[in-house]
Amino acid sequence: MTGNARFASILLLAGLLCSTLPAYAQSVPPPSEAAKQTEALVDKAAALIDQKGKAAFSGFRVKGSEWFHEDTYLFVYDLNANVLLNPAFPSREGTNVHGQKDANGKLFHDAMIRTAETTGSGWVDYMFLRPGQTQPSHKWTYVKAVKIDGVPGLVGSGFYSE
Repeated sequence: MTGNARFASILLLAGLLCSTLPAYAQSVPPPSEAAKQTEALVDKAAALIDQKGKAAFSGFRVKGSEWFHEDTYLFVYDLNANVLLNPAFPSREGTNVHGQKDANGKLFHDAMIRTAETTGSGWVDYMFLRPGQTQPSHKWTYVKAVKIDGVPGLVGSGFYSE
């Protein structure tokens, strides 16, 4: 292989690698009041779960509370993708969401679990149905690792950017 051919091959390989990086890059929402409030809510809920375990869940289910109002709600998974709490979509509780994809094919539940396991907390974006809607909207979710009665899991909440 000539020097020029080798250089061209390296450029092609570099281009292919760079084109896949956005799929693996950690993304964060643009700075906003909604992002700050979401992160604060999840941090506060995580502290309660770490302290009270599943006993904290009953307060998270109260409609009209700081935990569950309008488009705001908390959800809790164990690290096997079992839904332990989701007051906005109670039929999901007791189900396993591993491998479920959003409208664009993103394994968003798996991304949330990976984020909690690897960094302890962080943001994941995906397409998701707003309660009462039929078309998915862009959503940013903040998740944080917790211990639920000694079992590793995560708590999260999000906001719709649209």
